[in-house]
Amino acid sequence: MQPLFLGLDLSTQQLKAVLVREDCSIVHESSVRFDQDLPSYGTENGALKGPAEGEVTSPVAMWLDAFELLAERMKQAGVDFSSIAAISGAGQQHGSVFWSYDAEEALASLDASKSLTSQLSPIAFSLARAPIWQDSSTTRECREIEEAIGGPQTLADITGSRAYERFTGTQIARIRRINPKAYEATSRISLVSSFMPSLFLGRIAPIEISDASGMNLMDVLTCKWNDRLLNICGGSELRSKLGPEPVPGGTSLGKISTFWANRWGFNSDCLIAPFTGDNPATVVALSFPGDALLSLGTSTTFLLSIPPADIPPKRFTTSHLLSHPTTAPDAQIAMLCYKNGALAREQVRDRYTDHDWSKYNSLVDGEGPGCDGYMGLYFPLPEIIPPGVKGEFFFRTSPSLPPVQISEEEVPRDCQPRMILESQFLSIQSRIAAILPPNSPPLQRLVVTGGSSANQTIRQLAADLFNMKVYISTTKEAAGMGGALLAKYSWWKQNGNNKGTFEEMNAMMEGEAAGMKCVAEPRGDVAGKYGGLVASYTACEELVVKASASKDV
Repeated sequence: MQPLFLGLDLSTQQLKAVLVREDCSIVHESSVRFDQDLPSYGTENGALKGPAEGEVTSPVAMWLDAFELLAERMKQAGVDFSSIAAISGAGQQHGSVFWSYDAEEALASLDASKSLTSQLSPIAFSLARAPIWQDSSTTRECREIEEAIGGPQTLADITGSRAYERFTGTQIARIRRINPKAYEATSRISLVSSFMPSLFLGRIAPIEISDASGMNLMDVLTCKWNDRLLNICGGSELRSKLGPEPVPGGTSLGKISTFWANRWGFNSDCLIAPFTGDNPATVVALSFPGDALLSLGTSTTFLLSIPPADIPPKRFTTSHLLSHPTTAPDAQIAMLCYKNGALAREQVRDRYTDHDWSKYNSLVDGEGPGCDGYMGLYFPLPEIIPPGVKGEFFFRTSPSLPPVQISEEEVPRDCQPRMILESQFLSIQSRIAAILPPNSPPLQRLVVTGGSSANQTIRQLAADLFNMKVYISTTKEAAGMGGALLAKYSWWKQNGNNKGTFEEMNAMMEGEAAGMKCVAEPRGDVAGKYGGLVASYTACEELVVKASASKDV
């Protein structure tokens, strides 16, 4: 019987399944959408807002129902659960589940004749609603944690990120402050990604190292809990509530519980591997160490797999550093997040090309690199990088002179579509060298995802500006596919390849064979012109940040 590998993705709005063969070809895909399929929970886009200002949660019972409904849909589609050799997956990052002191016994004694929800929802959780990544109610805790540890840069040096409202450490600190009874009644705290394998194991699973990087609680280089931060966020008892030290991907947590074997027909030897966060899972699915991943959606996210190096990568307060799910502690993932992505591009399109992408693309193609010395920075929403900046700013630039700020009316209208693309990409390019370890080999491949990745003009400009071949993935459910690959990796290591690497496992599947298609290559005569524009962009951004800071004073 050919082994199959199941990847699950519990995102904000749905639970998805991707089932693949050993060659990673997809056998089956299915999903449960929370709002449409489980309307009794009253969620909007999978979440509940309030009652406190900025509070955003999801009902844990809804997630349990989703697992049952997903399994039923897979069964109706003819999936042979007994063929599944291993399971892993991805969870929305930063979300947390608070288990009660009855949880371990409830998980261990699940009755296959009853549903997960009916057995776990009444007794297994000290909080019925899980804080998720959209929550912004912890600003007070962010400031308190940074102050207690020695400032945002010190926190970033330890954990890979400064304090963020959505991060789990701040969420735990707030719950401890506003709901001390619930915190006291909590035996264990899971991330969404460790909550998922707990259901399959019949016991609470450890947290995985890459997803633990999004908590502000783990040392990102050693992949161990940091005792100072544990005490700051949750007191001396938090270490026991989090469980053992975080575990790497590709290990085996154990075999599936009898509940799943008896209720759905899973093979009792099915391996359960650690699940990770959705961003690390996407990296696993779409890139290898030394690759870059650019998500061109509503926001813009740049993910860079940093290969092992003698000198650890720098940590910044404007970016994130995550442990890599398959090669930590030797390798990491750097992440840059921008709030103004597609929204800003579309505003320029609407203003200058009357909502017409074809005309927009023609104007981009009609201009050369640098738009004859015009540069624009576009922040319709307060930006993350550079932090807090809002507005539109235009400059005349020259290789030998400082940039001069000008008005929008002084900029040729036909330049604007190319200017916004160049400024968004130059912001990323200006930060890549600082993120990479010294003497790193040049990046070769850029994988683009998100809505704008379908635009060939944008693909080509990215290839030229970053001087990399641009690829797209034929896999739509990247996080679920990453989970399936992590499941396969665990199974592969347990079957005679204990010392093998994830890259060795995938050695025969790079490029087109792994669902990757090259869609643009850098044009030497164009790409060479972008080298000098990074300095011009940096000088413009420094002027904008300085002006923004003086305005705030």
